[in-house]
Amino acid sequence: MIILETDNLSKSFTDGGARLTVLDGISLQVEKAETVAITGPSGSGKSTLLGLLAGLDTPSGGRVVVEGRDLGQMREEELTAFRGRRMGFIFQSYRLLPALTAEENVRVPLELAGDRLAAPRAREWLRQVGLGDRLNHLPAQLSGGEQQRVALARALAPQPALLLADEPIGNLDSTTGRDMIDLMFSLVQENETTLLLVTHEPWLAKRTERIIALKDGRMVSDIRRPCFNFDPTHF
Repeated sequence: MIILETDNLSKSFTDGGARLTVLDGISLQVEKAETVAITGPSGSGKSTLLGLLAGLDTPSGGRVVVEGRDLGQMREEELTAFRGRRMGFIFQSYRLLPALTAEENVRVPLELAGDRLAAPRAREWLRQVGLGDRLNHLPAQLSGGEQQRVALARALAPQPALLLADEPIGNLDSTTGRDMIDLMFSLVQENETTLLLVTHEPWLAKRTERIIALKDGRMVSDIRRPCFNFDPTHF
C-alpha cells in the first residue's frame, strides 16, 4: 500500500534576479510501514524535500500525495487538520513549548484535534518512551534526550500514518542518540508507522530499509534494504 507519493517535485527560488533550483524532479513512492533515510551533502535539498512532503512548504512544480490526498489541492485549514491527524514530526531542536509540562506538550495537540482521551493517551505515550515519572517536568528540567523523547511521544500519540524526522539526534551525544533511535524504530515498527528521516549519519541511514541520496537537488540513488543485519557496535 502506497502511503506517500511525489511526482516530478521541484522547488525553486528567485534570488537577485537569478533562478535557484533547490529540488529538481523528485519522483518517489513510499509504502506503508517502510523506513526511509534521506541523505546527501549540505545544500542537497534534504530538509527542503522533507518540508514539501509535510505540506509545510509549497512546491514550485509537481505534487505530493499522502494516503491518496493531494496536499496541493487542500485548503490551508484542511491541510493543517490532515497534518495533525496523519503526520508526526520530530526536529533536531525538539520544539517543545517551554511553559508546558511534558504531559501538556503531548496532550495539547491531541486536545486541539478533538481527542477526548487526550490526557490518558498523553500519559501512556510518555510511559512508552520511558518518561512516566517525568509527566510534570518542564522542558528546562529535562535532559536533551528526555526532551526528544517527549517530542517522539507527541509525534506518535495521534497514531499518524507518517512520521517525518529531520536530523532527530543532531543535538544529542552518541550514546543518547543511539538509545533514542532504538526507541523510535521500535515504536514505529510496533505501530506500523511509515518513517522518513533526514540524516547525515551513515550508521543511522543503515538502520532503514531504504536510502535515498540527493545531490544538487536531484535524486542520485535509491537503494532498498541496504543492511539486513545491523549491528550498532560496528559503527
